[in-house]
Amino acid sequence: MKSHVFDMKKFSSFLLLVFLINTGMAQDKYEREYRIRKSQFPEQAFTFLDTYLKDVKRLRFYKELDSAKTSYEAKFKKDRLFYSVEFDEEGLLEDVEILITEVDIPNSSFQAIQEYLKSNFKKFRIRKIQQQYTLTAFQNVENTLHKAFQNLIDPKINYELIVAGKKDRDFQDYEILFDSEGKLIRLRKSLPANYDHVLY
Repeated sequence: MKSHVFDMKKFSSFLLLVFLINTGMAQDKYEREYRIRKSQFPEQAFTFLDTYLKDVKRLRFYKELDSAKTSYEAKFKKDRLFYSVEFDEEGLLEDVEILITEVDIPNSSFQAIQEYLKSNFKKFRIRKIQQQYTLTAFQNVENTLHKAFQNLIDPKINYELIVAGKKDRDFQDYEILFDSEGKLIRLRKSLPANYDHVLY
């Protein structure tokens, strides 16, 4: 009986260790993205988007699995801008992102972002910048989509950067989120996305 109790204690300790390891790794982003058919995209999500899809080019639908959740994305080009609109598993809007360059960010905000990067990395390269409009910030779907598709600069937007940064020996990709003033919101390691463009 004593050995049974001892084994249960060891097993409980093992579970706690696994939990702590997983919790510590939660800041890392592991993602896999699949191209899907329109029929596999949540109907509610498509209904939200339908009004904004006139005259778009390169419309593609994706299902994304990462270490924390499952989501759906519609990607397309509209009025010379590249959009990515993300929905949760139930088809509810999460955010709209627009691919931009450094010159699209106000000088003071970009200077703050650069200062953060310089103070946290020995070397770095910015691979990608997206201007982000979240449902949380803009409170409802209509307002979020309207602001995003007007491409309006607003104090509530964020900037999401993919950065190759070197802290010690090697470069590592990071996904870094800043607010509209260039203040850090979140940083996490980002493993290269595993893209599977074959429809299934």
